[in-house]
Amino acid sequence: MSKQTSKQLDYNTLRQIFARFHAQEPEPKGELEHVNAYTLVVAVALSAQATDAGVNKATRGLFKVADTPQKMLDLGEEGLIEHIKTIGLYKQKAKNVMKMSRILVEEYGGEVPSSRAALQSLPGVGRKTANVVLNMWWGVPAQAVDTHIFRVGNRTGIAPGKNVDVVERAIEDNIPAEYQQHAHHWLILHGRYVCKARKPMCGNCIIRDLCPYEDKTL
Repeated sequence: MSKQTSKQLDYNTLRQIFARFHAQEPEPKGELEHVNAYTLVVAVALSAQATDAGVNKATRGLFKVADTPQKMLDLGEEGLIEHIKTIGLYKQKAKNVMKMSRILVEEYGGEVPSSRAALQSLPGVGRKTANVVLNMWWGVPAQAVDTHIFRVGNRTGIAPGKNVDVVERAIEDNIPAEYQQHAHHWLILHGRYVCKARKPMCGNCIIRDLCPYEDKTL
């Protein structure tokens, strides 16, 4: 296994790193397609152990007919399955989406709540999903730590930690405040397209000179 750094980078280095991310992409966006808060929650819940591209392919047709909790209930579980059966764990995800939709209709008037606790109480919505929704829809600088962020955070020293909760806190505690809103998107995109798991593309990395990762590729 490639060596990972466990040392937290200093504040000045972090500021330089995120200034470069900002200069390259001032307004990074998530890649999951959605049309409102509800479809965002559904898309993120469906994306667990699946690719964004695969989820988008399935939900383009789905969200044309079911873009609210009530419309999803009207579609029914079998109808939902027909749209998402190409996604991993689709049967359990379909059950969760239907339960979530019913709760939103019966307890929240069909609206998606804006609190982390309320979001996490919904079936199929964990902390990562809640943080994505808080960040992307409500503008809260919440940090949704996925496998890409966990890897990049530890490999580079941007946000080291033994688990996702520690990495999340490292981002919140150490990355300059003005970069918090977009931090998780910059890190996800960097991990997805540059700092890849098996063979990071260090030659194309805009923070290569600031990164202490020992096993850099050419």
